[in-house]
Amino acid sequence: MLRLKAKFTLVCFAALVWPSFATGRTVRPAILAAGLGGLPLERSGAAAHAGSWDRHWRNYDFRSLAPGHRLVLLHYRGAGVVRHFWCTFTGGQPILCQAILRMYWDGEKHPSVRVPLGAFFGVGFGQQVNYESAPLEETSGGNNCWWPMPFHKSAYWTLTNESKETISAFYWNINFDTYRSLPSRLLEFHALWRQENPVPRGKNYLILDTTGRGQYVGTALFMQGLAKGMGLSFLEGNPVVYIDGRRRPAIVGTGTEDYFCSGWYFATGPYSAPYHGCLLKQPIRQRVSAYRWNILDPIPFHRSIKFTIQVGPMDNIPAAYASVAYWYQTQPHPVYPPLPPPASLLPVRPVAVFAIPGALEARGLVRRAHATSGIVQSQNMADFNGRWSDDAQLFWHGQSKAAKLTIPLPVAKAGDYFLTAYFTKAPDYGRFQIFVGGHKVGSVIDGYARSVQPSGPVCLGKIVLRAGGNPLVVKIVGRDRRSANYFFGLNALVLKPVGR
Repeated sequence: MLRLKAKFTLVCFAALVWPSFATGRTVRPAILAAGLGGLPLERSGAAAHAGSWDRHWRNYDFRSLAPGHRLVLLHYRGAGVVRHFWCTFTGGQPILCQAILRMYWDGEKHPSVRVPLGAFFGVGFGQQVNYESAPLEETSGGNNCWWPMPFHKSAYWTLTNESKETISAFYWNINFDTYRSLPSRLLEFHALWRQENPVPRGKNYLILDTTGRGQYVGTALFMQGLAKGMGLSFLEGNPVVYIDGRRRPAIVGTGTEDYFCSGWYFATGPYSAPYHGCLLKQPIRQRVSAYRWNILDPIPFHRSIKFTIQVGPMDNIPAAYASVAYWYQTQPHPVYPPLPPPASLLPVRPVAVFAIPGALEARGLVRRAHATSGIVQSQNMADFNGRWSDDAQLFWHGQSKAAKLTIPLPVAKAGDYFLTAYFTKAPDYGRFQIFVGGHKVGSVIDGYARSVQPSGPVCLGKIVLRAGGNPLVVKIVGRDRRSANYFFGLNALVLKPVGR
């Protein structure tokens, strides 16, 4: 990561100083050069800082923020460049979604940045995810921003708590340089959160529509499908970008995950990289949170930019989208539309998923399962007829007769329990016997059926468990003569203490 960030810095440095070399003029230290590439350049600015440190030196280095109240994070008159913003805070989803960060430059009445706190750092759905990228990071409780933010006359930042919960502790540090003046050509940082719930059918989702002169530098997009069985098909939508009022788009992509520099619906799951990443991929709940930083390939515009993205191949997939657009431009910028009511800032509930009360979902046991042969993985069952708890199962395939699968069966308290299991039956499933603690449990179960279907509850009887993990073993003992294979599927387990 350090090498990648150094590479990013050196590229920025070269881009900033190269025109001086090309024209033969005296090289002036680049104001925005930072990181390793800019360290040899003597800066003309003075270091400055704003933060929550205790002015009375009692180590109470935080502020609390009650519902409906506002906190001023930065108030400086003069020219400068914000280099780094860090914060950490108490609170969960309501704070991440309903505490609003605003940044004002040069005395403007309307903010250039207006984004919910969690979304500003690139993660959607009111969640926190450890990740690293060039301009934004969430790392072990800390939130970091390295977008350079020049201002010519003043900088004013606020945080407003629109939730019903108190932020009992908010810590922050803002490091910036101050100057007598900055070149007028330096553009100012902007970020805007939007949402559409649902996105109107037949219409692209709008990420940004602004006028002025500048360059687009990044997108954080939070996608939520709203129709059962559609999976992540909204990713078939292409980004479509219109520049400077032209009717024909300047950019048309080949798919949503393609714009985010990935492929095949984020085939191998969540990841983070310096300029792109997928931080949440939840096929069962039809959720994706991804980011793309156009740092090495910013999109310039001279009069206007309209950045949109299709929701499915023909804008025909029911979905709720939210996003943060990041860009630099001249002032003044168009006034942003009003924020929706605070309750609407919370993430949309996922598509209703059937759940067995008190069930131990088998998909959550996949990582700790071990098989003597074959592959064990989680399988999405939403596209099959029938109801599976959490729309998923533990799927064991590629094994042969006599193969064994061991699944940990965790309980907090030792004792006697009744065990009920929910399996899957299908044309290529085998016969199997369950063992717990080395003892047979129930009789042999035939997994064959003419179609893929849930077994319903299968009572396996009374078992004795110790506190902690207990090995539940599945042994393949054969198959129906009509079955094509020895596959096995487990949806859920339910343990009920004897006597209750």
